[in-house]
Amino acid sequence: MATLTENRISPEVRAERERFYEKIGRDDYAPLWEQLHSLVTKVPTSACRTAHWQYATARAYLDEAGKLITAKEAERRVLILENPGMRGKAAITPALYAGLQMILPGEVAPAHRHSQSALRLILEGDGAFTTVDGEQSLMKRGDFIITPSWTWHDHGNHTDQPMVWLDGLDVPMVAMLDASFAESGSTEAQSFLRPPGDSALRFGNNMAPVDAQPTPNRASPLFSYAYVDACASLAAMATSGTPDACNGYKLRYLNPLTGGSAMPTIGAYIQQLPAHFASAPYRCSAGTIFAVIEGSVTVTTPDQTFDAGPNDVFVIPSWVAHEFKVRERTVLFSFSDRPVQEALGLWREQRNAN
Repeated sequence: MATLTENRISPEVRAERERFYEKIGRDDYAPLWEQLHSLVTKVPTSACRTAHWQYATARAYLDEAGKLITAKEAERRVLILENPGMRGKAAITPALYAGLQMILPGEVAPAHRHSQSALRLILEGDGAFTTVDGEQSLMKRGDFIITPSWTWHDHGNHTDQPMVWLDGLDVPMVAMLDASFAESGSTEAQSFLRPPGDSALRFGNNMAPVDAQPTPNRASPLFSYAYVDACASLAAMATSGTPDACNGYKLRYLNPLTGGSAMPTIGAYIQQLPAHFASAPYRCSAGTIFAVIEGSVTVTTPDQTFDAGPNDVFVIPSWVAHEFKVRERTVLFSFSDRPVQEALGLWREQRNAN
């Protein structure tokens, strides 16, 4: 075992310490002074690495997967986006999971529920549905949809084209807390308890039922956030103000009852980078997953530069400085564990980061 003072102690003292460490280890103790420097670091030192997944490659793999296994057989036909620095952990950052899911025409992904919270960003297709706690929402490209913790949800596709979306879940976070629970439904699809769009009419017009209270899972009562509405808000920002030097025009998706994040463990955001925009260097403590909805962006970090186009996904780890540069108007969706870090007083950012 290497020690902090390895070069300043005699071989005799080193050997004596090693015997002591071995002795206390048999009773399940360990010396903090040998690990403190790696446990309490001056800046984040994550195994997470910057990575980029091109949609063209992913789409070909999804087509192949569609021929190998049905959505019902798989329960969820998803390709996990594994961070190259954390292979085998089913994680894209230490706190979050991401995957690409495909539902073929006529398929249903059966109903289940789990303690993990999930989001969907629709990448391809128009008109398939997801049902959350008895309310069906049709899905269009760019829509942001949530399935909060412990809500029943199933997906289906009655169109004649495949549907593909980006999944984001707090799987690693829930696993770290040993709080994973799951349950399969007794039927393939849920019964409808409310008409489609009911939650949007109740909570999406800057109003709410008079006695409405936050749910135990602290998630938004809205299940679907339409891309067309997000675009209208971004356009309004772009006509009445200058872009932020780091983020362009950026919005966060909210819980209308609390004003907080749509889900307590995952923050979701959408931003517009105007044509010819070049961002100032930026970094924050929340490892962030991005997906390109419109346009394309050149991403530069200290160790690499790459171009991301429509439906591509990329991840920027915690405290990694990055810059965005675009030629045309570009829209990015992103999600991170920022709400958890903010709730715990841990979140930090640095503009014009070196």
